[in-house]
Amino acid sequence: MLISLPFDKGDMPGTTRAEIRTLKVGRYVSIEENAYKILSMSKSKPGKHGSAKARIELEDIFTGQKRSHVGTVTDAIKIPLIEKGSAIITHIQGNEVHAMDSKTYQNLILPVEASMNLQSGGEIQWMEAMGRYKISRDH
Repeated sequence: MLISLPFDKGDMPGTTRAEIRTLKVGRYVSIEENAYKILSMSKSKPGKHGSAKARIELEDIFTGQKRSHVGTVTDAIKIPLIEKGSAIITHIQGNEVHAMDSKTYQNLILPVEASMNLQSGGEIQWMEAMGRYKISRDH
């Protein structure tokens, strides 16, 4: 169960806060204005002079860059609000994919990744976090 903490004026739009102890592998966190997926977590027991610590291994959802974060289990951490959907590709222009959302019919402009096999009329899965978009899967 994810416990949400009150909104803080220092929070970025598109994020909420939660304690580190409530996080799970596969969920997302935001550090330094980047969104990360949690790859693994380890927690240590409280010591003689300190509180329990957590070490989180993370991967940036947009660049794939890996990093670690260490904090006490009671520390608050930002959680990005992730939105996902599917869309139909209308056309590809340079390194941009123009697509129409399947539910809202909104036009989306998404960055192309070199490894994807995209063509007009094809369906894609997209995700948005903190104002940035990514194609998460091509069909």
